[in-house]
Amino acid sequence: MTNQEIFSRIDHTLLKAAASWQEVTTLCDEAVFYKTAAVCIPPSYVKPVYAQYGKDVVICTVIGFPLGYSIPAAKFVETVQAVEDGAAEIDMVINIGDVKNGRFDLVHGEIKTIKALCGDKILKVIVETCYLSEEEKIRLCGIVTEAGADFIKTSTGFGTAGAALADIRLFRQHIGPNVKIKAAGGIKTREDLEAFIGAGADRIGASSAVKLLA
Repeated sequence: MTNQEIFSRIDHTLLKAAASWQEVTTLCDEAVFYKTAAVCIPPSYVKPVYAQYGKDVVICTVIGFPLGYSIPAAKFVETVQAVEDGAAEIDMVINIGDVKNGRFDLVHGEIKTIKALCGDKILKVIVETCYLSEEEKIRLCGIVTEAGADFIKTSTGFGTAGAALADIRLFRQHIGPNVKIKAAGGIKTREDLEAFIGAGADRIGASSAVKLLA
C-alpha cells in the first residue's frame, strides 16, 4: 500500500484541549500537501479554518465530544452551527449511559435527528467501543445503520482504550451496506494503519499519520 493510498483514508486529527491556531493551521497545511481525506478539528476552529482554506481542506468536527452525555438539544445546536461554519463532516458521540440503560430508542432518535440536521454532510457515529460489550456493539451497528448515519466510528481517543482490529471485523459483519467504518485511537505505526485498512476501515482518525509516513 502506497503512502498516498493511506493518506486518502486519513482524517488528520488535532483535538487536544490546548490546540493553538498555529498548530491547527499546520495540520491543515499538511492535509493540503499530503491530500488527506479530511482534517478533524475542534468546533471552535471550524469557522476560521473555512475562512482561510475554503474547500482546499475537508473539515470534520466533533459533536458531544468526548463524553457524549450532553443533552440532545445541545448536540443539535452544535451540529447546526458546525455545518453553518463550514464543516463537511460531523463526528458525534452517542450517550453511552443510554446504551447501558437499554434506551436504544434514545440513541437511535439522537442519531437520526443529527443526520437530518447534517443534510448532505457526512455523519460519523462514535460508539466508544472500550465501554461496550460485544452484544452492545452489535446492537449499535444496527442502530447506526437504521438511523441513516454514514459511518460507525470506534473511539474518541479519549476513552480507556482506542480502536481494536477485532471491532473492525465485528462491525464489518453487522453494519448495513451503506455504512462505512472509521477507526480511531491508538493507531500509531504504519503497520497499524495498514492492518486497520486491511481489516475493513474506510477511514482512520490519527494525529501522527503524517509524521509516520512523511
